[in-house]
Amino acid sequence: MQEIVQKYYGETLASSADLQTNACCTDVNLPEYAKPLLAKVHSEVLSRYYGCGLVLPQLVSGLTVLDLGCGAGRDVYVLSQLVGERGQVIGVDMTDEQLAVARRHEDYHRQAFGYANSNVRFLHGDIERLHELDLADASVDVIVSNCVINLALDKAAVLREAWRVLKPSGELYFSDVYSDRRIPAILARDPVLYGECLGGALYWNDFLQLARRCGFIDQRLVEDRPVAIGNTQLAERTGNIRFYSATYRLFKLDNLEPACEDHGQSVVYRGTIAHHPHQFVLDKHHAIETGRQFPVCGNTLRMLHDTRFREHFDFYGNFNRHFGIFPGCGMGLPFDDETVNVNGKAGGGCC
Repeated sequence: MQEIVQKYYGETLASSADLQTNACCTDVNLPEYAKPLLAKVHSEVLSRYYGCGLVLPQLVSGLTVLDLGCGAGRDVYVLSQLVGERGQVIGVDMTDEQLAVARRHEDYHRQAFGYANSNVRFLHGDIERLHELDLADASVDVIVSNCVINLALDKAAVLREAWRVLKPSGELYFSDVYSDRRIPAILARDPVLYGECLGGALYWNDFLQLARRCGFIDQRLVEDRPVAIGNTQLAERTGNIRFYSATYRLFKLDNLEPACEDHGQSVVYRGTIAHHPHQFVLDKHHAIETGRQFPVCGNTLRMLHDTRFREHFDFYGNFNRHFGIFPGCGMGLPFDDETVNVNGKAGGGCC
């Protein structure tokens, strides 16, 4: 299957126009500040983009960012501008043809960004075996990935390696494709479905359990959208399986609790993060308005207090008292459940 993926992204796909679904090619809700960043990226790099979401974590200036499955380097070159000349972006990919495009335009982007020296480097390798690339323990501030982990055969190995290379309080911020049920083996072996990021999609609840076993105790869903397959033959093969493109953020924090526990705490956002003057969106359920007291569970407080976000918040309360599970904490399908059929139209169904 790894050879199939390499051939699919190295030979079958010459550009994003060759994709047979929209699962791995979208720029939904592109923020205004990102548009001029993308405008500086070389057209050949843009044409070889196969991502399923936005991987633009906040506050990365001066940091070391690792892109798992960087492809032709679109996200690397966008992040290169965000980390600045003092920062560094490392792209890892296993497809020679993709990396050749990324490396061919390295000096073009250095000049376009006005840097004396390039702040990116590209490594050929497997995201399941980062240790083979001399990526040291606790050497990376933020990891991003855009519609690639679903292509990995050993997804647990990817998450374990991510935990290893992240610094304490670091973050894995990534987009991928998930399903509302486990993919049957016969579909998981289909080369087209796998290459289109559907055959290897994790059932969302299996992903949550896997992330916990790899150390990421509290997984925060940032945004999601249902995937419209848009191909009649592929839609018939997948039947009633629903797919979602989703962005998660996972923090490397050792002191998180298994559930959202209420300790009577709150935070106030100062409005000081660039491009986010009015509110800070930690995740889908935490849009924190500037200047307003915002009640939080213990895990949310730690995600803000013990990470790079600390100086942008005021914190109230401690862990001396406990009031039980935070209201609204529970289990269930986390994604917005708007079923989309092959024609891209919303379908009906029981809630």
